[in-house]
Amino acid sequence: MSRFFTTGSDSESESSVSGDELVTKPVGGNYSKPILLSEDEEDTKRVVRSAKDKRFEELANLIKTIRNAMKIRDVTKCLEEFELLGKAYGKAKSIVDKEGVPRFYVRILADLEDYLNELWEDKEGKKKMNKNNAKALSTLRQKIRKYNRDYESHIANYKQNPEQSDEDEEKKSRDSEGSTSSSSEEEEDEDGVGAAAFLKKKDAGGDSRGRYLKKMEAEEEEEEESEEEEDWGSSDSDTDSESDEDEGKYTSLASKFLKKDEDKKGGEKKREEKAKKKHDRKSRKYEEEEEDNEGGEWEKVKGGVPLVKEKPKMFAKGTEINHAVVVKKLNEILQARGKKGTDRAAQIELLQLLVGIANENGLGVALEVKIKFNIIASLYDYNPNLATYMKPEMWQKCLGCIEELLDVLFAHPEIFIGENIVEESENLANPEQPYRVRGCILTLVERMDEEFTKIMQNTDPHSQEYVDHLKDEGRVCAIIARLQRYLQEKGTTEELCRVYLRRVLHTYYKFDYRAHRRGAGDPQVWGGEEKGEEEKKEDEEEEEDSAALMERLCKYVYAKDRTDRIRTCAILCHIYHHALHSRWYQARDLMLMSHLQDNIQHADPPVQILYNRTMVQLGICAFREGLIKDAHNALLDIQSSGRAKELLGQGLLLRSLQERNPEQEKVEKRRQVPFHMHVNLELLECVYLVAAMLLEIPYMAAHEFDARRRMISKQFHHQLRVGERQPLLGPPESMREHVVAASKAMKMGDWRTCHRFVVNEKMNGKVWDLFPEADKVRAMLVRKIQEESLRTYLFTYSSVYDSISMEILADMFELDLPTVHSIISKMIINEELMASLDQPTQTVMMHRTEPTAQQNLALQLAEKLGNLVENNERVFDHKQGSYGGYFRDQKDGYRKGDGGYLRRGGYRQQERGSNY
Repeated sequence: MSRFFTTGSDSESESSVSGDELVTKPVGGNYSKPILLSEDEEDTKRVVRSAKDKRFEELANLIKTIRNAMKIRDVTKCLEEFELLGKAYGKAKSIVDKEGVPRFYVRILADLEDYLNELWEDKEGKKKMNKNNAKALSTLRQKIRKYNRDYESHIANYKQNPEQSDEDEEKKSRDSEGSTSSSSEEEEDEDGVGAAAFLKKKDAGGDSRGRYLKKMEAEEEEEEESEEEEDWGSSDSDTDSESDEDEGKYTSLASKFLKKDEDKKGGEKKREEKAKKKHDRKSRKYEEEEEDNEGGEWEKVKGGVPLVKEKPKMFAKGTEINHAVVVKKLNEILQARGKKGTDRAAQIELLQLLVGIANENGLGVALEVKIKFNIIASLYDYNPNLATYMKPEMWQKCLGCIEELLDVLFAHPEIFIGENIVEESENLANPEQPYRVRGCILTLVERMDEEFTKIMQNTDPHSQEYVDHLKDEGRVCAIIARLQRYLQEKGTTEELCRVYLRRVLHTYYKFDYRAHRRGAGDPQVWGGEEKGEEEKKEDEEEEEDSAALMERLCKYVYAKDRTDRIRTCAILCHIYHHALHSRWYQARDLMLMSHLQDNIQHADPPVQILYNRTMVQLGICAFREGLIKDAHNALLDIQSSGRAKELLGQGLLLRSLQERNPEQEKVEKRRQVPFHMHVNLELLECVYLVAAMLLEIPYMAAHEFDARRRMISKQFHHQLRVGERQPLLGPPESMREHVVAASKAMKMGDWRTCHRFVVNEKMNGKVWDLFPEADKVRAMLVRKIQEESLRTYLFTYSSVYDSISMEILADMFELDLPTVHSIISKMIINEELMASLDQPTQTVMMHRTEPTAQQNLALQLAEKLGNLVENNERVFDHKQGSYGGYFRDQKDGYRKGDGGYLRRGGYRQQERGSNY
């Protein structure tokens, strides 16, 4: 009897243990193992079953558990058991292949799918489910639908005749039970061991014997551990028996429970001995495993020490490295590209290692070019998300790789690269024929340019990091220029147009100070040391005037490009560059000839942003040239919208952020222009307001009592109303306050005060000093303020004078006499001023045209009737369709319908000149 079932005394247990220890365990197979059984265990007999029955029983038990979980709506349990069922079915695959798919398995798949579909459609029930069950429901539903695709025919047969399938299943189960019982009765031995245990190959005898010995040793270990536990138990019982004897020995209760030093030492010794025994056993196990696994690739892993992974070897020892082997390895590395779990950094390292191996073995330049194409593509793929930008290390690597690739292509002009080359037709090894490599260097450079833009968009513009990144633009432009020279020899016209546009996009917004000084006649620009012919040619290419460069590149694009987008971008950049360098008439003529204002609304957003930037620059150019009305017309639409920042791609407005979802906001941020390309918004607003002031104040003075007076600039009127609402008027601080104060002074005809408010130290620092020729702009402003103040003075005070001398007016406004004569003559011709000139005395004779009270009433009545007729005709036009409309031509003053670049039909010249 086993010692675990004895209930005798301690002496009996000790004797039984000693008796067990004396029994020697014979070495051999399972059939010679002595089995210690109790009386009840001896009565039971072993039943030998076939592998089919075991596997099918395992499946049946799992199915039963699933059905129980289905009854209580425990979907989490169903998911767990279904995964176990799939594993168990995989183990039984060999039997299923012979016997066919069991009906009960098909039945549970069909029932489970129907059950899950019912739960899914029950929306109220889904709401009541807890979080785990709801998650498990969606997961299990997807899994069962995917799993059942392999069993669609079986499930369809089952659903057509489910009763027949149940009967067949019962018959099969009965047959299998009868066969197993008969076979078990025939094969049973006297000792209860089946014959199947002896049907083993003789060759495997040694292995089985070794396994048996290992099992015996494992059992010995378990017995020893259990003995140790029993020793602890027996020690407890011993202490219980000794406690009665020792009660009288201890004086206090605390001393009784304190451990003795001897007990401690003994316990420590026992623990050390046990630890040594365990260590010896483990070392023996490792030695045996090493003997069994000789020649294998297994490694021992020490617990707690992290393994340092060695770099994977590219090729096995002794492999002959040739083109085919390297290309095969390259394809293996590229197959992992884009897959989940792929280490992108390791992939780049492997490709760089492969380039080194190819160069060491002298496999040719074509193979090196092919691998470098893939290295650059892998660097771009390092960030899978489009919104994120490249890290500085990867960016520097990318620039270096592209420069190396261009060096190789320039050094070996015999290499032919192109997107249209099929991989099968590549020539990487045969030097007798021209090398052919699949790839497009232009696409890589365009992507590099886009990555540079993303880096600048995502860097804080007020940090030193932005300046450091901006220094890389020199390398980017140099790469584009080198690519341009390469494609001029080997590229198509379409590729040339694309690379020219890249060059233009990096040139159009930069002011050419060298050309500006050269135009001013600066002798230092022309001076230089004597150089060789080659160096001179390089310098001429590098230091080519930006105007000539833009002219050459853009004209090629105009002539050769077949896509509207590249041509449109080139035209807009060309206009921007002309306007930036104060070439107003060339810029205006190019804008009028292009007719872009007619269909720009159909272009994509980046092109529309470029169009808005060009119009703004055009307006600023007109202002610098003194063309105030043209400047106002160009800037009107951008400034009147109140969204100049957004329309120019220089940021998003907070109020518009609420109208967008996060995805749209990301797209908008990707369209933003980098900070170094921004147009100064304060300068833009100041130019617009000053231009509006120079137009609006004389117009307001001329039509002070006109009921049909129209506003030229709503924004300017808004700033005036804000200034009037302020209860306390202190000295102006902001740019807008300066313009409002200057407007009030001009209204009174005080040009000196107006000039002081517009041109002063604060305004110079904020606005006027930002222009390339600031002094010229300030001189123009003074002249314009004087002229418009004179007109305003005449409009305001003409009723006071009978006559006024032009000499006195010239002294008041510090203008020369011919200019005063010209201004007054134009006012009289345009019927703005009711007066006549007396040439001998150089005086202006005013004509009394003040209406009487009765005439004023008649005029007001006529104005009101005119308004009524116009309103009626507008209503009629709205109902009946388009009609000519009613627009009363005003001979005097500014008409809002005239002019405007953004009006349909393009820019219209004014009927009468506005420059004096």
